[in-house]
Amino acid sequence: MAYELAARNAAEIITEEELRQRLGGRAYVGYEPIWPIHVGWLVWLYKAKDLAEAGFEVVLLEAVWHAWINDKGGLEEVRRHAESIRSFASKIGNFKFKDGAELAADPRYWEIVVKTAKATSLARVRRATPIMGRRQEEVEVDFSKLLYPVMQVADIFYLDVDVALGGMDQRRAHMLARDVAEKLGLKKPTSIHTPIITSLSGVGRMEGTSREIDEVLAIYKMSKSRPEGAIYVTDSPDDVSKKVWAAYCPPRSVEFNPVYELAAYLLIPYHGPLEMGGRRYEEAKALKADYESGAVSPQALKQAVADALIDLLAKLK
Repeated sequence: MAYELAARNAAEIITEEELRQRLGGRAYVGYEPIWPIHVGWLVWLYKAKDLAEAGFEVVLLEAVWHAWINDKGGLEEVRRHAESIRSFASKIGNFKFKDGAELAADPRYWEIVVKTAKATSLARVRRATPIMGRRQEEVEVDFSKLLYPVMQVADIFYLDVDVALGGMDQRRAHMLARDVAEKLGLKKPTSIHTPIITSLSGVGRMEGTSREIDEVLAIYKMSKSRPEGAIYVTDSPDDVSKKVWAAYCPPRSVEFNPVYELAAYLLIPYHGPLEMGGRRYEEAKALKADYESGAVSPQALKQAVADALIDLLAKLK
C-alpha cells in the first residue's frame, strides 16, 4: 500500500525497485519560492503529500539562491515569498521546510558544489540548464546560471535524500545527480518525476522537433514568467473560469493540452472524480479515451475543469 501511494500519478520513477527499498526514508523537492504560485505546482505538492503519507520524511527546500540566480528577485524578497508558500503548503501536507540560505551559509555545502562540478563536464551542465525554465542559449547572460544545475545536485547530496521529487522538467538535474553520485561514491538518489502542466497558451511552434521532451516541457510549462499562461492559487473564481475557457484545448488531442492535463494530473487524482456528459471519470485513462474519440468535447471538458478547479482552490484558501 505504501509503495502504491508513493508511486501513483508519477510520469516516471527511476527506479521502481529503488523506491520500494527506500520506503520510509527522506524525500525532497526544491523550488524557487515566488508567490503567488500557479496551479501547476499543486501536482508535485500533492505528490509530496503522497510521499509523506507513505512514510517518507518530506523536505521542501526553499531554493532562495537558485531563485536569485534565475532572476526571480533579490534574496530577501525571495525569502519573504517563501513564508507565504510555507503557509500555503502546510494546508496540503505534513512537510519539513528548509531555507536554502542555511545551505549556502555552510562551507561544507560549497565543498560539495565544487566536488560535483569536478565530477562533470561543462557540456553536461549546459544540457541540464532547461531545468531553470530557460533555453540553453538564454543561460549565458551571466556565469551564475551555469552554477544552478551544479547547486541543485549539491542540494540533493547535502540533504542526504533517498528520493528526489520534481516535475519531468527536472529530469536532467536528477540524472546528473545519479551520475555524479557514482563518481563520488555518494548515495544515488531515486527520482520521481511528476507530469507537467503546459502553459494555457499551448506550445505553438516548437522551433523544430530536435528538442528532447524534457526540454520542451521545461520551456513551455505553466510558469510565473509567462503570466498569461498560468492560473494562480490566488485567482478569483471569475479569473479561473475565464482563463480555462480561453485556454488552448484542441479537440480529440491530449498532447500538450493544458485543460486535459489539469483534469488528468491534478483534479481526478487529488480532487475526486470529474463529471461531464453524463459520465463520471474516476481515472484519467477513461477521460483520455473519450476525449480522443470525441465523446467528450472541449467545451464539456473546460466546464468541468473550471468548476472543479474553482472548488479545489476555495478549499485551500
